[in-house]
Amino acid sequence: MFANKESRKELVEISNSSNTIGKGTIIQGDIETYGNLRLEGKLIGNIKCKSKVAQGEGAVIEGNVTAQNAEFAGQIIGKVEISELLVLKASCIITGDIITNKLSIEPGATFNGTCKMGATVKEIQLQQDQQFAKERQKAS
Repeated sequence: MFANKESRKELVEISNSSNTIGKGTIIQGDIETYGNLRLEGKLIGNIKCKSKVAQGEGAVIEGNVTAQNAEFAGQIIGKVEISELLVLKASCIITGDIITNKLSIEPGATFNGTCKMGATVKEIQLQQDQQFAKERQKAS
């Protein structure tokens, strides 16, 4: 898939990374990551994650979330697309549509929107994927 071993090694390293947005932090803009993302603050923007997104109880996301797996305990206003497992904790409040393969909802969670389960979610494409593809074409 990638032009050389160094590119593959770099991809493995970034997919093993973890990112944390702490309490009291407000971010305006989109986040794209290969690694896990833990959100305790507020995000006004979209998330694209090739791994797991975990949201703390007081955290807020105002935007769309696309990820492989997710566990939400805070508030989300936007569309949620999860390719594998989505877990809604008891304190979770979602206002928006959900598309996921598997869904686990704890008693007390609130969800206002439509839900489509068992559907194949399109592959998560990050901007970095497109850059790797361009580099591969140049190397050919």
